Amino acid sequence: MKKILILTILLIFSKSFSQSKNFIDQAYLETEVEVDTLIVPDKIYLTITLNESDTKNKKSTEELENSMHKVLKSLNIDTEKDLSLVDFSSDLKKYLFSSQNILKTKMYSLLLRDAVTAGKVLAELEKSDISNVSIEKTEYSKAEQLLPELKAKAIIKAKESAEKMVKPLNQKIGKAIYISDLTFSISNQLQGKVAGIQIRGASSIYGARESEPILIEFNKIKFSSKVSVKFILD
Repeated sequence: MKKILILTILLIFSKSFSQSKNFIDQAYLETEVEVDTLIVPDKIYLTITLNESDTKNKKSTEELENSMHKVLKSLNIDTEKDLSLVDFSSDLKKYLFSSQNILKTKMYSLLLRDAVTAGKVLAELEKSDISNVSIEKTEYSKAEQLLPELKAKAIIKAKESAEKMVKPLNQKIGKAIYISDLTFSISNQLQGKVAGIQIRGASSIYGARESEPILIEFNKIKFSSKVSVKFILD
């Protein structure tokens, strides 16, 4: 019984080794392909900071908050869904040591979905003495769905490239025996106040053309996928 068991194990090992060797010894062609696409961002995040010390008329944080809500509602923005409080603080330390009024600061995050609306929000907030507004980041809402689509395009392109390479040799490629997902990257996402954005109009040249609407142009977000595929050569 022991001899039969050892013989069976040796046969299985021998068969596995033979299959592995056959795989390695097969003639194959390896191609690496990268595909990319540019997408207009459809999620724009603004950070709105309300601070009593920022206004010329020394409006209270509550007054600024009311003004902000009025502006956003006038632009048909769903404040319950797209506006959230990020931070609320009071300068208690300064109050205790100088006996001055407490200075309150509130920070909000606002989600918008196009550059035109973002420009309108910036312009109307400025008219309401709310100028401490920055663009936090931009995103694409369907990024997760886009990933498998790009991978599929890269694999198809890899096959087309392999077919072109062997055509002058009067050969054909067979099935894919190895596929590796090398990289997937997202670039040109806006981070900070300036990178990836151009602002023209009232916010950039106040005074001479104050009535001109604010026009914002966002860089498109670049998505790319790189794959490596090995095809058997027939």
